[in-house]
Amino acid sequence: MNETSTLRVTRRTIARRRAFWATFLMGAAVMAAVDEIVFHQLLRWHHFYDRSTTDVGLVSDGVLHAAELVALVAGFFLLADALRRGAVDALTMWSGFFVGAGAFQIWDGLVDHKLLRVHQVRYDVVLLPYDVAWVAAGVVLLVLGLLLGRRTDGERTT
Repeated sequence: MNETSTLRVTRRTIARRRAFWATFLMGAAVMAAVDEIVFHQLLRWHHFYDRSTTDVGLVSDGVLHAAELVALVAGFFLLADALRRGAVDALTMWSGFFVGAGAFQIWDGLVDHKLLRVHQVRYDVVLLPYDVAWVAAGVVLLVLGLLLGRRTDGERTT
């Protein structure tokens, strides 16, 4: 491999990493939006912060919504930059998206729900089935993203 081809491989690797992290951010933002829209607004099972008044809970939902929108827009700009810089394949982008969505879901289920106790999935029910389903959904998304990532790595080496 000569210096020029090494430089091309390095640029492609950098572009792939940027695309992965951009779509990771977008996946986490989309999962936060799904959580906020479905569970906070439509089903009204919880707010982002439930350890105070309903007004504080609504404000916390607004802060979460603002943060997810900032993350989504930032992810789009980072992805546009990665695409401009080099060859990025769809599997890398989907891998980042699903890993980000799964990581958000697992973080929310374990850290927000259990460790920090800022809210639960739902109140006045037996929590265990909800907690298991919540974290299991995150694990499925995370594993899907990791499998897609392995597939893109394997395709590059063969």
